[in-house]
Amino acid sequence: MGKGRIKPTVMPIDRTGEDRPSLFVGWIDALPVPAALIRPLSRGNFSLHASNAAFDKLDLSPAGVNAPIELRRAIERAPQDAGGVREFSCRLGKGVAARDLRGSIGPLPGEGGETGLFLLTLIDRTQEMMTERNLRRELVSDSLTGLPNRAGFEELVEQRSDAQASGDHAILLLDLARFSRINEHIGPMAGDELIITVARRLKSSLRSGDILARTGGDEFAISSRVPGGKADVREMARRIRGCFDHPFRIGELKVSVDCAIGCAIQPGIDTDIADQIRHAQIALKRAKRTDRIEIYEPEAAILSDNRFGLETELRSAIEEDRLHLEFQPLIELATGTVAGFEALARWNTSDGLSIPPTEFIPIAEDSGLIVPLGQWAIGKAAATLADWDRANGGVPVDCYISVNVSAIQLVRDDVAAVVRDALAANAIGGERLMIELTESAIIGDPDLALSVLNELKALEARVAMDDFGTGYSNLAYLQRLPLDVLKIDRSFVDHMVEDRDKAAIVRTIQSLAEVLGMRTTAEGVETADQARLLSALGCDFGQGFLFARPLDTKAALAYWRQSLDRPII
Repeated sequence: MGKGRIKPTVMPIDRTGEDRPSLFVGWIDALPVPAALIRPLSRGNFSLHASNAAFDKLDLSPAGVNAPIELRRAIERAPQDAGGVREFSCRLGKGVAARDLRGSIGPLPGEGGETGLFLLTLIDRTQEMMTERNLRRELVSDSLTGLPNRAGFEELVEQRSDAQASGDHAILLLDLARFSRINEHIGPMAGDELIITVARRLKSSLRSGDILARTGGDEFAISSRVPGGKADVREMARRIRGCFDHPFRIGELKVSVDCAIGCAIQPGIDTDIADQIRHAQIALKRAKRTDRIEIYEPEAAILSDNRFGLETELRSAIEEDRLHLEFQPLIELATGTVAGFEALARWNTSDGLSIPPTEFIPIAEDSGLIVPLGQWAIGKAAATLADWDRANGGVPVDCYISVNVSAIQLVRDDVAAVVRDALAANAIGGERLMIELTESAIIGDPDLALSVLNELKALEARVAMDDFGTGYSNLAYLQRLPLDVLKIDRSFVDHMVEDRDKAAIVRTIQSLAEVLGMRTTAEGVETADQARLLSALGCDFGQGFLFARPLDTKAALAYWRQSLDRPII
């Protein structure tokens, strides 16, 4: 060979005087990547015409012994590509010394068809692939515990389903009870340590082949084979719950943690993993309410889908102002006149179906829609009072409207600001709005309740505690709260005429209210005897079907006018 050309490494080509292929030999050494001129043989083998030093270091045998299968297939098919360039990826070697390569093979420009020589080039992508694998690992792993995250869990469960032809598996979701509150008290660093300790304890309770993942801040997921169906699921759930029987030691602290567990059985291999996780989430949500181990039933999914559909429609109804208020009179028992009305939200769907509050209020609370719903109700009540004043010749109607505020709205919203804006927008005084908070909402966070109530009183709004007697109020807090009215729960009013114990409870509540300088409203008054007994006990107001069912806006105003001329009782 002439000067500047590489000596053929293996099996030189007999060119019989043809010198054109040799023109390509000289510049192979100048290529910055492993490169070679080869002649494809049968079954992926090849003869090597020339190569550069970088290619020689790869130690690829012309007999194909050391060549990866992807490389051999590319070489075997190269002559069939009709002058095109074939690209491929392959891995050379094993273990930590393995190298990831991307290659291309094609005929020499203008020469391949005549000489049968092909140019093979390889690019080392080892570092790039390592970075990609590390990024991939981070995407599917939880950085705190090292467990798979939600995406990694789904991937592992799918891989196992593909590998196994039959057999039921269960997906169990568990949620740590009170973790957010515990985290607030012990601090985020200790909270992280608690999560790690929980993960270790859970892992030690699982069988070989089970998959454990951390799918949320305080949520874990487990996939396990359950040949015994529900019996195996319940046994496994009890074993997992046993992990929480003993306190967790975090530094000098001993922290007691419980969990809720929801399960879904995954029959066969054709079940969508995301659907199964959704089913387990439905069961977990129910487990949080029942404090039992819950297994998903198809009927629950139907209810959940219906609730989701109602949630979507309710959201639109609130945004488009398609709800309305009805008003139930609050009667002053001593005079028989209307003192005010309680505003009650009502909703008819676009199909004309009436959805009861007992159905859509829980949906609103679960979805967070209770906040805009509460804002709408306060604004609508204030606007109704302004409308009544105009209908009354500009003279303010001598009554107030009471609006219920959810515990969720109390925590998430600035209730006082909502009331302030409603009063200003409708130019009415604060004394004409009463805000009702349930006893459970107030005792859930007494300090927050006290702050909100003080702001409301600064606006001259009235405040009532609803359902009094059902939430075990702390009397010390009750004495501090600036309440105007205690509403006696209907459970005490029902059958109070025949039941002396209930009458005694009502008398005690009435006495307590008088000592604290509050007035009382009895809910659920349905008979004249109940009304007379309540009045005799000193109760100030009554509310119930004895007086009226909820009325629309015009009927409520007419009812108020009627009570001025003729007492209701």
